[in-house]
Amino acid sequence: MRLFIGLIASLLPVAAVSAAPQTVYFRSADDRTALVGYLFQPTTPGPWPAVVMLHGRGGPYSSNDSSDCTSVGAGIASPCSAATLSRRHRMWGEYWSAHGYVALLPDSFGSRGKAHGFGRYTHDDPDRADVNELTVRPLDAEGALAYLRGRGDVIGSRAFLQGWSNGGSTALNVMIRQGDKTAGYRGALAFYPGCGRKALVAPIISSAAPIAMFLGADDEEVSPQTCQQFADRSRQAGSPIDVTVYRGATHGFDEPSSRRQSTPGNQAAMNDVLVKAVATLDRWKN
Repeated sequence: MRLFIGLIASLLPVAAVSAAPQTVYFRSADDRTALVGYLFQPTTPGPWPAVVMLHGRGGPYSSNDSSDCTSVGAGIASPCSAATLSRRHRMWGEYWSAHGYVALLPDSFGSRGKAHGFGRYTHDDPDRADVNELTVRPLDAEGALAYLRGRGDVIGSRAFLQGWSNGGSTALNVMIRQGDKTAGYRGALAFYPGCGRKALVAPIISSAAPIAMFLGADDEEVSPQTCQQFADRSRQAGSPIDVTVYRGATHGFDEPSSRRQSTPGNQAAMNDVLVKAVATLDRWKN
């Protein structure tokens, strides 16, 4: 863990990161669901470009938090809060804010009474239907974009997506929905998404905005080969998609825990993606 912390410190700008994330509230694009989100802001003067971060099937909170919280939101007393976000989500929020981006992490699950998410291999669990990545969570991402564009400190035309696993599939579905329109997200970073028929609403993306996928070759939960095939089909359809496959990396290779980072392939993937992520968005925003 000390090695990881040192790595993060070496990759962040000299400017201090922002304080603890601000808790904010907004509506999903379904115009019904009230969502809670966590906003990481740079310390430099705005307005800033933005990243909407989409959590995976485990939800945004730490698995080490044993508190019995199921729902979060305005007026709901709950132990789940900005203080109990997982290390990965906090690390990435601070990463983006330190690099001059507002980062917004919507909680799709806690806002619907499922704060701690779901375990591995539960994709067919019927309890996941009302938080699915096909038709529900993309609307949350679109609601997050509308919320950010309503703020005076955000450059609404320079908003990007980042998603992990189930959230990565959600990001791809948002880009499928967006299609060739240029008024939505400027691009998406998808970390080890599911790319099969159950995870995506279409077999290809026809996108005007660029997409970058980061996959672990030894992923034990989703198939990197399926994602590569999906990217190949989409590129043939004219979509700008880059794919990076990390040799020896597993699912969740950017999880900053000593257990996950004890896998050499995960350490190498983490080192690389922390350089590439901001370089990619800096290139796309110009």
